[in-house]
Amino acid sequence: MSNAAERATQLELVARLKSSYPELPDAPTPDMLDHARFVAYMKPVHDVGGEPDAPMKYENKDYEYWEHMTYVICEVLAWRGIWLSEERRRIGNVDVQRAVYLGFPYYGRWLLSVARVLVEKHHIGLTELSERMAEVKERYAGGLAGRTLTASPKFEGDGSAVRRNSHIVHAQGKGDPQVYAGKAGEPKFKVGDPVVVRELPVLFYTRTPEYVRGATGEIAAVAYESPAAEDETWDIPDAKPEWFYVVSFQMSELWDDFRGPETDSLRTEIPERWLLAAR
Repeated sequence: MSNAAERATQLELVARLKSSYPELPDAPTPDMLDHARFVAYMKPVHDVGGEPDAPMKYENKDYEYWEHMTYVICEVLAWRGIWLSEERRRIGNVDVQRAVYLGFPYYGRWLLSVARVLVEKHHIGLTELSERMAEVKERYAGGLAGRTLTASPKFEGDGSAVRRNSHIVHAQGKGDPQVYAGKAGEPKFKVGDPVVVRELPVLFYTRTPEYVRGATGEIAAVAYESPAAEDETWDIPDAKPEWFYVVSFQMSELWDDFRGPETDSLRTEIPERWLLAAR
């Protein structure tokens, strides 16, 4: 059990996580929040491309056992029709605070998304989950000490009445996005077409990165048909598939301070609704 001093230390650590503009108070009045800051607050936290930051040294490492098992859990949930991969990305990468996104290990966020989907879709109650976590914590008090983690389920549930998405049925033996082939009609653009990325309002989720919005590029490939990420992530059953394109941009078009060769380019994948013909 914790004492008052330990609780105070923990609260002081939490207070350091505050993320806000120093010129604004917490919960600012509407007249203090301009459009630019509103857009910044609403930006999905996984869209970090182009944000100023210190250089990061890339170091490869072997996955730990819990990371492997987290990946397996996520894949099994998808195979059993509990969620889509796009749902997992949203729940684990976007529906979290910026401090959690930047502060948790990569598979730590995946594991958090597992808990979220199971609770939100009523497969487990939050009180039951909390009690089970406390039980496991007590079981391994003092560390593993060389022991292997083992599951100790109290019962095996009846999954026959569990609501599952239809995607897993439609994609059986085909895969994604092949399941949508032939459903988007004729592509609006062809290879070589100049396009400009729309600057649509972004709420809750997107996979069109901020650093390309408003920029002009060229269609490098007509890729595949699929619902846009903004619809697929909520498993909208009648979401209309659309064409996705690989769009090539000159680096000098994207980055204000780019000093590299003029021929340097960047390619990214963008759904049709985000693109307009460049005039």
